[in-house]
Amino acid sequence: MSTSYKEWNSYTLFFSAEYSQAYLKKCYRKINIDQPDMKSFENCYPFMYYLEHGKLYYEQAEKSPLAIQPILLFYGLVHLIKACILTVEPDYPETTAVLAHGVSTRKRKKQQYSFTDDEVKFQKNGLFSLMAEKMFHMKQLEGDKATMGDVLELIPELSGIYSDLRGKQIFEVVTAAESGFSLPISIIDQFHMTENRFKEFFQTKSSIPFSFVEDPNLIRFEANLSEASEPLPLKYNLEEQHYVFPLNKGDLFLFPELLLHYLLLYNLGMIARYETEWWSELIKMMPNEDYPLIQSFLKSTLKKGPYLIYQYLMNK
Repeated sequence: MSTSYKEWNSYTLFFSAEYSQAYLKKCYRKINIDQPDMKSFENCYPFMYYLEHGKLYYEQAEKSPLAIQPILLFYGLVHLIKACILTVEPDYPETTAVLAHGVSTRKRKKQQYSFTDDEVKFQKNGLFSLMAEKMFHMKQLEGDKATMGDVLELIPELSGIYSDLRGKQIFEVVTAAESGFSLPISIIDQFHMTENRFKEFFQTKSSIPFSFVEDPNLIRFEANLSEASEPLPLKYNLEEQHYVFPLNKGDLFLFPELLLHYLLLYNLGMIARYETEWWSELIKMMPNEDYPLIQSFLKSTLKKGPYLIYQYLMNK
């Protein structure tokens, strides 16, 4: 992951047709797309307009009241994702089926509704499944679902609010040193594993190669974490500027963080649009833990969404 990220200023180069066309041509050649010159010429303006439109939504969201922020942020992220899809799928959108959201929410219960207990279901067609397949090579997500609580527990910037609200540790900090990285040995207790079993688990789940270094007091390892846009299962805490290891090893353990932000913003956007009564009461009355969790997530995704997209584009 790039440490030289400067928010929207980092995108400046992409707002040049010449640069974007050369960038897309490079992407298409890398994956052996037919006629890369022609395809990059055709797509450079749609690519730029998706990025520009996404940027406008995010900038408006930053100035907007919390009540409508999720709607603006969701559509901002959707446009940025479409730009990313164009880097791997030059004929996007090929059919109208891919224009759907790709996820759905269940019918909401009015009594005792809690956002963290709510869930979204993955659909066969639409942007979510297309993004998962084309950008992250994940298939067969149809029929799966995720609860909002499980998704929130995999957002690194929420570790502080979880600790304050629930006294719950959701991530272990990865310490960087000259000779690599380390995790405290106590992490093996969190996973109920022996040290060797944990190392084996980490190695089989990792999206990048790394090697362990013998140390009796720490889980020490060496890796080039900048090799991938997201060196799963590790995640990057943008606010604290360090890597973390998630302690919730459920079904979403290896989900790229972009997919997690999409799921949360989709659901929050639907609530803000169609569940106006509950949403307004949440914002005005702040009755439970949903409010601080949602507010903290919206504050972090405002910066993290564009950051994750930029990392994806730069690691092409």
